Amino acid sequence: MIEEYQIRILPEQAASEEGIKRYLSKEKGIDVRTLNQVRVLKRSIDARQRTIYVNLKVRAYINEFAQDDQYIHTEYPDVSSRPRVVVVGEGPGGLFASLRLLELGYRPVVLERGKDVRERKKDLSNITKTQKVDAESNYCFGEGGAGAYSDGKLYTRSKKRGSVDKILNVFCQHGANTNILADAHPHIGTDKLPRVIENMRNTILQCGGEVHFQTKMTSFIIDGDKVIGVEAVNLQTGGEETYRGPVILATGHSARDVYRYLAASRIEIEAKGIAVGVRLEHPAHLIDQIQYHNRNGRGKYLPAAEYSFVTQVDGRGVYSFCMCPGGYVVNSSSEKGRLCVNGMSYHDRAGHNSNTALITTVTPDDFPSDSPLAGLEFQRKYEELAYKIGNGKIPVQLFGDFLKNQMSTKLGNVTPSIKGKWQFANLHECLPDYVCASL
Repeated sequence: MIEEYQIRILPEQAASEEGIKRYLSKEKGIDVRTLNQVRVLKRSIDARQRTIYVNLKVRAYINEFAQDDQYIHTEYPDVSSRPRVVVVGEGPGGLFASLRLLELGYRPVVLERGKDVRERKKDLSNITKTQKVDAESNYCFGEGGAGAYSDGKLYTRSKKRGSVDKILNVFCQHGANTNILADAHPHIGTDKLPRVIENMRNTILQCGGEVHFQTKMTSFIIDGDKVIGVEAVNLQTGGEETYRGPVILATGHSARDVYRYLAASRIEIEAKGIAVGVRLEHPAHLIDQIQYHNRNGRGKYLPAAEYSFVTQVDGRGVYSFCMCPGGYVVNSSSEKGRLCVNGMSYHDRAGHNSNTALITTVTPDDFPSDSPLAGLEFQRKYEELAYKIGNGKIPVQLFGDFLKNQMSTKLGNVTPSIKGKWQFANLHECLPDYVCASL
């Protein structure tokens, strides 16, 4: 017999299958000797009251064992002789577009300007050590895209994009821990995700698709008003290459050269709003104490605490984004002479600090012109200022000094969790006044 239950139990009970079995035996009157397996289907933490509870949806196997996998398996057929589709970019958009093409019986031909997910690590290490950015291989460009090495969170606040269950199951099929199917805020971690991405690439190749690294799209091949392929350059040899077929453009937001090409080619594009702000760090233990109402922090059975924040200031949204419990701040610049940062955390989220982006909305009305590229120039301007005030290093300021509009000179007992070099600066000098006022 298989039964499903919604239960609310203490963290120490939820920490193991045996603890959940004992709870079910006591509360549901099930003979524990007949309770062969318990599978957690959904998991969330309720920390609203002094006593912390874990909400679980569980499936109990009574006098039988589970016969199915813990995830839903997707079949990917051989497409080696099928029509091909060119996919430009191998970040999350390009990877999942390619896997979907396999399902539909098309042969994806993936062009990625950066390096494979393992080779990328050498260039990321170089950014940390020397602040020198490879414009084609960095935290934004390369296999896996920005999410591969700058956190790899797997959830969205949007309610418009449909169920993410299929995506999570595909991740599990390619080696991710099945906990992500149950967790309210699933997270793989930057130390685990590269292997999953490699497995996705191998699925594409084994089914007859192609993946070309260090291959940069330079232009579309256009017949009338129809795109029938792309021209590309091999960044290793300098040779020009042609790839024909329908095109999916999955270049990500940092491929500014692609958007300039689209505008120059009179392909219709439009400006969109963005969000601008800072990375805000706190001791992870402090956030644990606050969220779990306990001076001792999270204890043995709870994860590093998260939080979210949203408000309105003079008509602008101000909110936290990409909160990284026990995480690190990284230099995610993608152009030389410009600087921006992101956050990441490993699977165990065991760092001594937690960080979040604290950002405010910026609309096309804030941009310097009506050009569809005005937002790109807006970004480049402030990234250049950030690079200058930090002399190429990550600029850092205590929040109290930020409020006083003065540069910090010492940290006291605070230690930043930054991968790479940093220096004190006044962040008012690299952010618009209205962003500083909102923050």
